Order: sequence, then C-alpha cells, then structure tokens
Amino acid sequence: MKSSVFTGLFCLLPPLAFAAPQDISFIDRRGAGQFQQRACATGTDNWGNCVEADRTPITVRASANDQDDISAELMEGMKKANNGGLLHLEKGKKYIIGKKLDFSFLKDIYVKLDGELKFTDDIKYWQTNYFYYPFQKSITWVVWGGKDIKIFGTGTMNGNGQAWYDGFAGKEILDESNTYYRPILFVTDNATNVEISGIKFLNSPCWSTFMVRTKNVAFDKCRFDSASNNKNLPKNTDGFDTLNVDGFRVTNTELDVGDDCISPKPNTTNIHIENVWCNNTHGVSMGSIGQYPGTLDYITNAYIKNVTLLNGQTGARLKAWAGEKVGYGYIRNITYEDLDIRNTDQPIVLDQCYFNVKSDVCKKFPSRVNISDISFINVKGTSSGKRGTTVVNLKCSPGAECKNIKIQNVSLESPKGKGVVVCDNIAGGVGVPCVSSEEAAKKKGSSGKREAEGNDSEENEDEDEGS
Repeated sequence: MKSSVFTGLFCLLPPLAFAAPQDISFIDRRGAGQFQQRACATGTDNWGNCVEADRTPITVRASANDQDDISAELMEGMKKANNGGLLHLEKGKKYIIGKKLDFSFLKDIYVKLDGELKFTDDIKYWQTNYFYYPFQKSITWVVWGGKDIKIFGTGTMNGNGQAWYDGFAGKEILDESNTYYRPILFVTDNATNVEISGIKFLNSPCWSTFMVRTKNVAFDKCRFDSASNNKNLPKNTDGFDTLNVDGFRVTNTELDVGDDCISPKPNTTNIHIENVWCNNTHGVSMGSIGQYPGTLDYITNAYIKNVTLLNGQTGARLKAWAGEKVGYGYIRNITYEDLDIRNTDQPIVLDQCYFNVKSDVCKKFPSRVNISDISFINVKGTSSGKRGTTVVNLKCSPGAECKNIKIQNVSLESPKGKGVVVCDNIAGGVGVPCVSSEEAAKKKGSSGKREAEGNDSEENEDEDEGS
C-alpha cells in the first residue's frame, strides 16, 4: 500500500494527566467553545473529563423540513460545545445535513444525539463534495477527529440510502472504472478515545462506519440497519470497517446490514467484539488484507465472544487477496469463542483467494498473507446447505504459511448431512479430523452436485461485492 493509502502506524500522543482545581466554573469565550472546567462535581469519565451532569449543554435549531439544511448551525454548535461542553440534538427533532463538515478539531466533547441526524440524498452535490480516502475509493460527508469524543443518546444517524442504492444498481465498488462514490455514514480520522453508545445507524449509502488512524474507539448498545424498499438492494453496507486502528471494541450491538457485520481491515490490532447479533450479513471477518501491491498489511490480537450469526453468507471468516498485483502480510492471534451460527452458507471459512479471482490465477499468484494462532472454540449451529455438507472450509494459500489453527468443541451441521471440515495446507492439522478440498470434491450428494464447492472465489460465486 502506498503512502497515500495510509501506510504504517501513526504516532499518537498519550493522554494528558487530569488535575482539577477546587472552584466550579467555566468560561465560554464569545461562543468559541473554550470551556475551562475547574472541577467535576459529579465525577469523571474514562478519560478523566467531566461527566454529562457537569457539562453545559448547547443546542442548535432543528430543521423545519427535509430541505432545511442546518450544517452551518451544527458546525457552530460543535465549536461552542468543544473543550468541555455538550451539544444536544433533541428528541423528536430532525437535523438535516446537506454540506460536508470537518469535525477534526474536537477535544473533550459530548454529543448527545436524541433526535435524528439525517443526510440529504443530493447525489449530484455529494459526488463532488466529500472527504476522500484512497483505500477502496472511500468517501464521507463528515470527518470526526480529535481527542476524547463521546457520542451517545437514543437518536439516529440516517444515511438516507435509498437513492444511492438505486443509483448504484449494477455497479461494483472494486471496479477500477467506477466513479460512482457513495458516502460512508460515520468516519473517524486521526482520533483518540472515541465512544459511541445507544445510537441507531440507518441506511448508509456504503459502509456504515469507517475508523481511520484511530486509537481506542468503542461502540456499545448500537443498532445498524440497511434495507431497500425495492429490488435495488444495498451493497457494501458493512457495519464496521477499520484502517490503521489500535484499540477497537464493539459490544452489545445488533446489525442487519446485508454485508460484513464487522470487518477490521489493514493494520488493525487489539480488537474486542462481544455480545453482538448479526442477521443477513457476511459475518465477522478479519480482513480483507493484502489488496495493494507491495504493501504489508496485518490484523492482530482479536477476541470475538458470544456472537450470534443468522442467515448469512459467511460466519467467522478470515480473508486475504491473491493475484498478480497484490500485497502481503499476516493475520495473527485471533480467537472466536461461543458463537451461535444458523442457516449460514459457510459458517467458518478461511478464504485466501479473495475477491472473485479465478482459481487458476490464485494458483499462479497465491496469497502471501500468513495466518497463525487462530482458535475457533465452542461454535454451534447449522449451515444453509448451499455448500453441501462442508461447514468449515480452511484453505490456506500455497504461497503462505498457516499454522497453529485450532478447532475445539465445534458442532456444526448441514441440512444435507453430517458437517464436514475441509482444510488444505494447514501445518500440524486443526485438532479435529478434516479432509482436503480434493477429497471433499469427490463426494457426491444425492443431486449429483459436489458436496464441497471450495471457497467463494474458485467458482466465481462470491456474492461479497468488495471490501
């Protein structure tokens, strides 16, 4: 990955020590948001800053209708609430955003979203006014950045995605000629200490969230939904995506988005995912990585516990690119534990021939992403039967090293028969009996079709339209 695609880790300053003098007062310098908290009478948060009860609330006017853009007022409100205040977007009110906004200056701010923050579907405007990220040609309408940012409440961020779903019909995100860029609903960049809780993320045009160059970001008790009201289904509406992130946490959250539920991407480490429900998704994926030529990517230190995965394409997945012009890297120290996977095409899969790459190309130019120290513990449920009896499909690239991959107490069944574990090129085995993909392919079902179809890409059947 070239420097323009955010290579490497970025140095972040350590949190400042917090010391609180005795008197309780604040100064708002002519609306510039220069709150100087002298003490926190009620208490402090995880970062040593005052809690909600000790903050002065700021409000902005709500929109009169869906054409009433209050972007300028919202920017002013953010500035006023910055450095120790609280911006309140009130319940029952709608706040329409029709201009791109740069909130990269934030420091010690609470945003209480109880109303609806809704983006316009003015595609003509947003196609020429956005913040751009070279990684998979990503764009957004708002950048959240800075330090100590808390967004909470009972409200909604609404991406107003239907017009985007209609306009993108028939297109693909990874098509090099594609210039129809769709905004990501929520993006952090150059941010440290970000907490989001209680918020509903609705109908994002593309990925729901994207954390870039961010340290310590946590989502709790959130809900994600992306759905179409016609035949033009949402595409690439992942729940979570990351790039160059250290400290990524998702807990007590529900997602129904039609693509990856959670998908940490290059250079993400220290991941914790727990008590998450995913319906109609492409599962909890580590990757994809290794996409860009000559670039080292990695994902390390992930713990995924107590996740329910229903009616999906994949469940627990590791994915890496293969091909002539791709990168290299590693996925290391990943634990999936206590998963309930139901009616899912591929409950557990290692795919190193991603994305829609022909099998002969993968053989000639195999993935160079090494996979090690991976555990699947206490996994139960059923496949959909779409891939015959194969319920675990671990196919390591011949160009990579895959070792210390273990399956423990996994009980997965197929409606077409006893579940089969397929593994290729895994050093030392996986701890349970498995067959090679070649052996699995020889087995015939009652319909005469192959029992094990191999991975998504070999048969060019991958429905995952990128990322």
